[in-house]
Amino acid sequence: MPDRVIAETKYLRFIDRDGWFFVERPNASGVAVIVAVTDEGRLLLVEQFRAALNQKVIELPAGLAGDDHEHASEVMETAARRELMEETGYACETMEALVTCASAPGLASEVMTLFRASGLRKLGPGGGVAGEDIIVHEVPLADVHGWLKARADAGALVAIKVYAGLFFTSRP
Repeated sequence: MPDRVIAETKYLRFIDRDGWFFVERPNASGVAVIVAVTDEGRLLLVEQFRAALNQKVIELPAGLAGDDHEHASEVMETAARRELMEETGYACETMEALVTCASAPGLASEVMTLFRASGLRKLGPGGGVAGEDIIVHEVPLADVHGWLKARADAGALVAIKVYAGLFFTSRP
């Protein structure tokens, strides 16, 4: 039986596949998530309000590939470099793909690729593009677990991608 589209917006399509309900992004080929550690050992994190959760969330810099007409054929590494600059103001020499995985397999068809950015240099303020209000945090790796706990205790949620990214900070 073919998929049945239940509802569709510019950014999400709601699908019924033989009684299994999920969402997909019709205008994106995936999510690029960036694990970026400065030469001084600071992990770049971003904080922004997420309407679906109605609160601020601490995340790794990330964004969609191919989500608008000017990025329609964008490859994942290019999206990762663009999102790193937009969200944090940092450019990098090297962007290495680490792993591709499902982000929420019971809810969405979305796939994300984690990248490691190295050779970082600050070129701009970050903060996102129009309509985004992103706060950039540069957290020493030695203090990151305590910092995340303190932010959670203060009411922020921490995205699971942060903990996945931390796994790769200790890997070659």
